[in-house]
Amino acid sequence: MTKNRPLLPYLCLAGAVLLWGTSFMAMKFALTGFGPLAVVFLRMTMASGIMALCWNRVPKAGRAPGDLKWLALVSLLQPCLYFLLEGFAVTLTTSAQAGMISSLVPLLVAAGAWAFLREPLSARMVLGIALSLAGVIWLSLGGAVATGAPSPALGNFLELLAMCCASGYMLVLKHLSSRYNSWQLTGLQVFAGALFFLPGALWTEFGWLAHPALSASAVPLRAWLGVAYLGCVVTLGGFGLYNQAVVRLASAQAAAAINLVPLVAVLTGWLMLGETLAPAQMFACALILAGVVLGQTRAGKARAGRGE
Repeated sequence: MTKNRPLLPYLCLAGAVLLWGTSFMAMKFALTGFGPLAVVFLRMTMASGIMALCWNRVPKAGRAPGDLKWLALVSLLQPCLYFLLEGFAVTLTTSAQAGMISSLVPLLVAAGAWAFLREPLSARMVLGIALSLAGVIWLSLGGAVATGAPSPALGNFLELLAMCCASGYMLVLKHLSSRYNSWQLTGLQVFAGALFFLPGALWTEFGWLAHPALSASAVPLRAWLGVAYLGCVVTLGGFGLYNQAVVRLASAQAAAAINLVPLVAVLTGWLMLGETLAPAQMFACALILAGVVLGQTRAGKARAGRGE
């Protein structure tokens, strides 16, 4: 909490959680008219266009020696690899299941901090990670093949890999956030994402990109709305708000807010897409959340004991 604006970082986190939670539903809408790579390319291009218009007003930080590799890594992890994996994951599983797997992020951040930053990892945290991973496996095995989820097991595995990328991004972002403005980092990420996904979009949907005026009428309106929401609202808003919060909060504290993303994803999947979870999958979701709570409770007590 900051002295002058104690609620600001938490409001930023709440906004990021709301946007990220609804992104799974919006991706489902976008995929009714575009392929995964085209969706991500279009959303990054829209976000890049908005950032380009505002770029002169964004405070710039001078690059310190050694920063280039960290800037490249944060952009590679998020949005490049993250959206590449999640784009295909959502075509194979339901938005509700993908959203539930995102609850693993706080534990993956803690595991990454232990592996790369040598931060201690308690036995309780290890047990929480094991329980959550078991829940992911159970959730995947219990997923029935459906029209909107042709291969839930593979889709959930790809979503898990995407969450590993998201966790790495959060750790690297904390390293950079002390020197770079959050919107400068957001701009660099969306510019890198647009360039990264351009070849894939051209390869998979060259006809549409070469003749957009001729093909636009064949794309459902909800697909356009989904892409516009993802590019103009979720990408810029989610990145910008979360990057703003990380400047003022500990990385583990900020990552813990991701626990609310699955709830938003499940609710929007139910309300907007009519998605449901089988009873066995509900138990699997409970197991995932139990593991997250188990790990985070101990971490929270440890932080409180240190006066953080």
